[in-house]
Amino acid sequence: MSVADGHDGGGGTVGLAEPSPGRPAERGDVVAEAKGLDVFLTRDGREGHVLRGIDLEIRAGEIVSLVGESGSGKTMLAMSLLGLLPASASPRVEGKVNVAGVDMIGGDPARLEDVRRRRLGAVFQDPMSSLDPTMRVRGHLREVVDNDGDAIELLRAVGVPDPRRRLRAFPHELSGGLRQRVMIALAIAGEPSLIVADEPTTALDVTVQAQILDLLTRLCAEVGSSLLLVTHDLGVASQIAQRAIVLYGGRIAEEAPIDQLVRAPRHPYPAALLRSRLDIETDPSRPLPSLDGDPPNPGDLPPGCPFAPRCEFARPDCELAPPPLRPSAPDRSDACIRRDELDLRPAEVEVEPWTPPLVDRDHAALRADDLHVSVATGTLWRKHRVDILKGVDLRLDAGECVALVGESGSGKTTLINAVAHLVPASEGNLEVDDPAPQMVFQDAGASLTPWMSIRELIGERLRAGGVPRRERAERVAEVIAEVGLPPWVAAAKPSQLSGGQRQRVAIARAIAVPPRLLLCDEPTSALDVSVAAGILNLLGRLRRRLKLAVVFVTHDIAVARMVADRVAVMYLGRIVECGPAGRVIDAPVHPYTRALISAIPGSRGERIRADGPAPSLFDPPSGCAFHPRCPQAREGCAVRTPADQPESGSQQHWIDCVLAEDGSHDGRG
Repeated sequence: MSVADGHDGGGGTVGLAEPSPGRPAERGDVVAEAKGLDVFLTRDGREGHVLRGIDLEIRAGEIVSLVGESGSGKTMLAMSLLGLLPASASPRVEGKVNVAGVDMIGGDPARLEDVRRRRLGAVFQDPMSSLDPTMRVRGHLREVVDNDGDAIELLRAVGVPDPRRRLRAFPHELSGGLRQRVMIALAIAGEPSLIVADEPTTALDVTVQAQILDLLTRLCAEVGSSLLLVTHDLGVASQIAQRAIVLYGGRIAEEAPIDQLVRAPRHPYPAALLRSRLDIETDPSRPLPSLDGDPPNPGDLPPGCPFAPRCEFARPDCELAPPPLRPSAPDRSDACIRRDELDLRPAEVEVEPWTPPLVDRDHAALRADDLHVSVATGTLWRKHRVDILKGVDLRLDAGECVALVGESGSGKTTLINAVAHLVPASEGNLEVDDPAPQMVFQDAGASLTPWMSIRELIGERLRAGGVPRRERAERVAEVIAEVGLPPWVAAAKPSQLSGGQRQRVAIARAIAVPPRLLLCDEPTSALDVSVAAGILNLLGRLRRRLKLAVVFVTHDIAVARMVADRVAVMYLGRIVECGPAGRVIDAPVHPYTRALISAIPGSRGERIRADGPAPSLFDPPSGCAFHPRCPQAREGCAVRTPADQPESGSQQHWIDCVLAEDGSHDGRG
């Protein structure tokens, strides 16, 4: 039976303005529940069992998080609650799903439509695909409110600056964070009983992520809505959720209050996720503990515990039958037959430390002096140039790794594109000690030719690198093994691989003919935390073995601390702070760096906020570009352009801040 009501689950707006009839839900009331839920989807002619025996309750005012890796069934459970399972997959559903007292499986179509309009709100991962690109923001909001005044108030409530002007904007004219705020405005318009947020912060910068999570928490408190937050990151879940439900292979592995789950998991799967997670306290001198292997296909699970093939504690009887979900406390349950024998509390894992990288301080792999990059924009008849990079100075020594960190639009990708000769410099000097530096992109799937096999993709790089034809097959096998992939991958197409496997293929292609300089553009930001840990460890090993110089672009300072010798923090086309990774992250000086660090989930110390989105490159502020968002800004910051200053006499740690020039900055970490 399809519950999609003709909708393919690809996004769109849910929730309209009129309040629901009947008594509003009071705290403690059950607003959504699933009982014995089994979902079957048909792909490529085969029916797969993607959700198995799910029991779930969400109470009024509660924030619940669904946690698990890609393929665990999180989104299918969320779509079941919305009644938006993909019609193209011919869904068949057994069990019960009720939201606000309405049967979301076999209910009357008119009632389903009514509950989706009046009692449900939805915020999806990619707002660009959820918003109609041909409609202005006004058009979207006028579907849920009666007049522009109410639309402006909605935008103001979700923190959209200059809401009257934003009404005239198309989705592509807004930043990712602003598009997500518009989606949240649509979701809360009718003061819904339940908001379902499916990975709403995965594609966002860490500062914007913190703002969106704060916003969702505040709005739920003010509107009285419940929230189901779908995420692959337990750190994100722990920021706002009261309770977490961990899914694996379409089953519930563990359910518990979030603080108890993080402190003392009872199932090996969430324990492994917690160990793999990277945070600001992670020791960068050692590889990350990682969870090997990939999640199973929910439609083709092993006969026993679905996690057994990856579980370090598995024993033969774990493979006999799926373990039942059993209560372990009044508000906890898990599905592990060994739970009473295991102590899974987070502990120090003994991992051999990294071999120190060999850095040649006398040999520069990259040198940029007063580098400017500008692009032409406008119409054919009226063009003007916009500065993307504004006087960047950076040196990278042979064998060294420098991380470029900052929000989207800061110029990080433009800088490495200039290094890779993909965009020309308009001013300044750029010297690169590698005629063919290699790049690893964020979206490996888009960077791999879909109709070529992995053998052909790597062979293409070997041919360009001058490797003789008779040696290529052997080298392809070697490099596939070197990045930790099985031999069968050589014959596969990119679409047959998981996201983590595709990223390893992209790395294999880049190092097939070892370069002197490797450029990595957000290679782990779209991956599950367990997969990201393996990719970061792989890059660390390859960097040391091949003596690579690496420029690593990331918006996550915790990742930068893990991979880099030095960190360069970029904001609106300039490097505002640069120095040894430990010093910049443990004792940041520039207010922007401090804001990035305090936005990391679980970070300690004083919270520094960078309110609002970054200014537009088309209309940058005068003086220090950060001053409109800076909590320490002074009157002179709006007119003086800061110059690089050494921090506390250090010749390695530089800050681009007026406060550093007069020695009045607050240098607390």
